[in-house]
Amino acid sequence: MREALAPTKSNLIHIKERLSIACEGYELLEQKREILVMALMRKVERVKILERNLISAANDAYPALKRMFVVAGRAKTDWISRNINYSFSIKELHIKEAGINMPGIEVTLPSPALKYSLGDSIAEYDETTLKFFSLLEILTELASVRTIAWKLAHEVRKTQRRVNALEKLVIPVAKETKIYIEAALEEKERDTFFSSKMLKKRKETAENVKSG
Repeated sequence: MREALAPTKSNLIHIKERLSIACEGYELLEQKREILVMALMRKVERVKILERNLISAANDAYPALKRMFVVAGRAKTDWISRNINYSFSIKELHIKEAGINMPGIEVTLPSPALKYSLGDSIAEYDETTLKFFSLLEILTELASVRTIAWKLAHEVRKTQRRVNALEKLVIPVAKETKIYIEAALEEKERDTFFSSKMLKKRKETAENVKSG
């Protein structure tokens, strides 16, 4: 498959320039794709680690919550929890990964503090609070890393489509067009050379006839 271009020298110059630009673009996009894939793999590995940590933290936190209910009772725990209020700060971030601005989030967790009187304090309350704070820290980081990983995956797919378009369509078509124009121009030059030789020979023959 080739472009429907007239086989002229100017078109040959244009198609060579376009082919050169397409090849350079392909190399740059291929490098970009490799960088994005490496960045994505790092984020995926981080997600896997955080997911394992999340399972481990959840396995610690929820049994601690059950122990708290057993020791303090649901009614007293519910009464204390109604008077507890923590403030969380959530901020949108712009993170640069593989040369691309990525959306991210930053969640600032408050420090665990005693939100009830010393008379109501028991070890199970403190243990449960600390374990759920640890769980929240992992959850917030996991949400941020997953957001970046999804964006990177989208960029990888988009870059791969461009690489495929250049590799399978733009560059082959440009090459076929270049070959066609070069062959047509060479054939035209041969025809011109042959015609000029024939005219020269006829002229020489005519001059010989006149002189004879």
